[in-house]
Amino acid sequence: MKNEFIKRLLTSIILIPAISFLIIEGSFFFNFFLIICFFITSYEWFNMIKKNLIRYIGLIFLILSFYTVYKIRNDFDQNYLYLLIVTIVCISTDIGGYIIGKIVGGPKLIKISPNKTYSGSIGSYLFSVIFIYGYLNYEQIEFSVDIFVFILIISTVSQFGDILISYFKRVSKIKDTGKIIPGHGGLLDRIDGMIFAFPFSYLIYLNWTF
Repeated sequence: MKNEFIKRLLTSIILIPAISFLIIEGSFFFNFFLIICFFITSYEWFNMIKKNLIRYIGLIFLILSFYTVYKIRNDFDQNYLYLLIVTIVCISTDIGGYIIGKIVGGPKLIKISPNKTYSGSIGSYLFSVIFIYGYLNYEQIEFSVDIFVFILIISTVSQFGDILISYFKRVSKIKDTGKIIPGHGGLLDRIDGMIFAFPFSYLIYLNWTF
């Protein structure tokens, strides 16, 4: 666990500021980054899944998912804040689930993803709330009940995405979808929750006024 955690930590220290910068800056570089991520994720998905029907259903979903990221960032008066908050929730969900799940352990959350535990799920919610509270405090934005509920919803969707992709990996008898990110595996391994959270958050953005 120690070596894997160190690799994850060092990679995250590099990637998180870089991704945050691209989200904030937007424009051509963000869109180009989004396209590259889409092709890498699609490639990893096709390598993992052998049944053509599931392959192409997944591809359609990936197109819709990445399109919603584009829409959130480039529409709505070029507001990066919402996209950044959703991204932070997903990343902190992943970090919290990994750290607390490894340290505390305990009963398994679900059979189709045996590494997921109840303690890890609680850690995901806890880290999401703490990270967003800290970020909003930095931006001098009030942490409201609506935002708290929003965090819980997005974290739940992100965890669902993580579990679903873990299931496909288990069926395909692979540990990681790739090796592009040291300590993390493939890109799909790291954004499995995001590809579900972004479309859901887009629907919330359209219908929920904070």
